[in-house]
Amino acid sequence: MTVMTAPPAELVGDGRLVDLDTPRGRLVGIRSGAPDGPKLLALHGWLDNAASFIPLQRELAGFDLVALDLPGHGASAHRAAGYDYVFVDWIHDVLDVLDALGWHSAMLLGHSMGGAIASMAAAASPARVERLALIEALGPISGKPGEAGERLQKAVAARRALEARASAVELPRLPGERAPRSSRAMASVEAALAARLAATPMAPDCAELIVRRNLRIAGKGVAWRSDPRLMLPGHIRTDEAVIQDWLRHIECPTLVIAADPAPPYFAPEVRDARLAQLRDARVEVVAGGHHLHMEQPAIVGALLRDFLGG
Repeated sequence: MTVMTAPPAELVGDGRLVDLDTPRGRLVGIRSGAPDGPKLLALHGWLDNAASFIPLQRELAGFDLVALDLPGHGASAHRAAGYDYVFVDWIHDVLDVLDALGWHSAMLLGHSMGGAIASMAAAASPARVERLALIEALGPISGKPGEAGERLQKAVAARRALEARASAVELPRLPGERAPRSSRAMASVEAALAARLAATPMAPDCAELIVRRNLRIAGKGVAWRSDPRLMLPGHIRTDEAVIQDWLRHIECPTLVIAADPAPPYFAPEVRDARLAQLRDARVEVVAGGHHLHMEQPAIVGALLRDFLGG
């Protein structure tokens, strides 16, 4: 194992870092491609970061591509103390970034959670979204009404427990409640990479891109720089019927790229029922894992270029 003695390198591939001032804090992205090309904003998945789009940079070289570190991820600012990562706020983050870039409208590319956010931004502000390309997502994960009360209790208890630990006051957790991941130090980048691969099966070289961007120096080792609040359970998950109604308000052409086998939270029957709500949409199923845009960039890139028109 190699012990870190210097900050991990900022891996930006063919791109360059860009700082964006928004009303709720500094956000950071990786900008690549053609400055005069079609405007394309890319949103990563939960606990990933902008580096997850590095494998697609050359595939999308004809676009003005900005891959964002969402709030609490990568090098972007965390939410202010005392606040949660509420889903509707992600929509405003997207619109704030478009404003900061000076883009009246743009195309959105989203993976997993980023695809859910892109979906909702397109539904909420259709004039700002020209085309919508989604990888392993279409709208947020739905919830069951019968589980809403228990979810609320667990979410409130988990947040208060996290705040108590931060102030060295211990509060009891509900039975079966998992403590959120801490920002504890690890010996090396290799240790962090092993932890990520244990949680998310994917190609090690792809995982390393994400992991290195999400590390900070901690003593003689490294620690995650993502916000621990991202590990807290959400207070609310919306009913499927409501999500489908939201999706009916998307006006732009939409492409969904789905992995086969499908993850349990994006089953084909859920995906197809949601696609049926859209005015202009199609799905492409690609054999592979959840991070297929990183592991098979040539295949995914060709589908994106064909759809986005670059």
